[in-house]
Amino acid sequence: MPFGINETMGQYSELFMLLAAGTYTIAFIAFAWDLAKSSKALRAIDLKAAQAESPTRVPVAAGAAQAGSRSDASHLAGPAGRAERPSSAASAGNGGGVITADGDMKYAAERRAPARIAVALTVLGVLIHAAGVITRALGAGRVPWGNMYEFLTTGAFVAVAVFLLVLIRRDLRFLGTFVVGLAIIMLVAASVAYFTPVGHLVPALQSYWLIIHVSIAVLSSALFTLTFAMSALQLVQSHRQKTVAAGGADKLGFMRLVPSALSLENLSYRINAIAFIGWTFTLMFGAIWAEKAWGRFWGWDTKEVWTFVIWVVYAGYLHARATRGWTGTRAAWLSIVGYLCVVFNFTIVNQFFNGLHSYSGL
Repeated sequence: MPFGINETMGQYSELFMLLAAGTYTIAFIAFAWDLAKSSKALRAIDLKAAQAESPTRVPVAAGAAQAGSRSDASHLAGPAGRAERPSSAASAGNGGGVITADGDMKYAAERRAPARIAVALTVLGVLIHAAGVITRALGAGRVPWGNMYEFLTTGAFVAVAVFLLVLIRRDLRFLGTFVVGLAIIMLVAASVAYFTPVGHLVPALQSYWLIIHVSIAVLSSALFTLTFAMSALQLVQSHRQKTVAAGGADKLGFMRLVPSALSLENLSYRINAIAFIGWTFTLMFGAIWAEKAWGRFWGWDTKEVWTFVIWVVYAGYLHARATRGWTGTRAAWLSIVGYLCVVFNFTIVNQFFNGLHSYSGL
């Protein structure tokens, strides 16, 4: 493709990325609006219940005990402290019942307009984002992950796309503020700190292994992004549950829309297990590619070392939780440490450590 057309495609890509960031920002506001509005509705239900001197919600510590005594409360079975959501029955005024978010995070009966608007805007944003990634690929004449700018913009796209795909089966709208917020940060960082014009790859990257190795790394990193958000929420929810159980004031009312810390931990563990398999293949295929490019499978290059460090941290997380009983906040912190290693590997290692993997484009 002639250079002029390449440059034009690159400009279109920049425009699409800017429009995607703007759309994500509006979606972020809508997700935050949903949390605030729903939290306000829950407070109104509690106030009405207090005035009527009749309970309208399942107490954190007593949910399991009351579940067996109510004929219509089979869905309340599960760990104590599970998050609460306003039901359609409550909004209709037939007693102000509140249903709890089950451990499987299925969609509840309520229809929250702000949440649906936020999801629709996120879908629009990811379509615009896809156009930006595609035009970047057309302009470069290759897959668009040859430098830090391209890896970051593509990684943000995959993270949001995976979030939307999971939404088809699981009600993870409570993660919208955090996932979309991270995508905005990634796009802004790509444009401000890591922007690289469309250009050709260095010889070592001109291989089909780029598609195999980096695509799996991008997907795994996107999954790790989701579990990072879940683990952070798990810590907040765990603190809230302990505070409320001890009789303290519930100062984080919006967290009642979020499933229990245990439910978040279980889903985060399953997703981390899938992402860990992907990262294992990233490490393996990277070694094969290194042998093809440099004649050795392993050379203790800084990037290789940190890729292995990330693998060790997540392997330790999976092992500790599965066999050593490391659950709760300890598991959440291990997951967060793993993601911080991913961020360190992408930012600090790429920028400040010289080596065979110095492909930042800066």
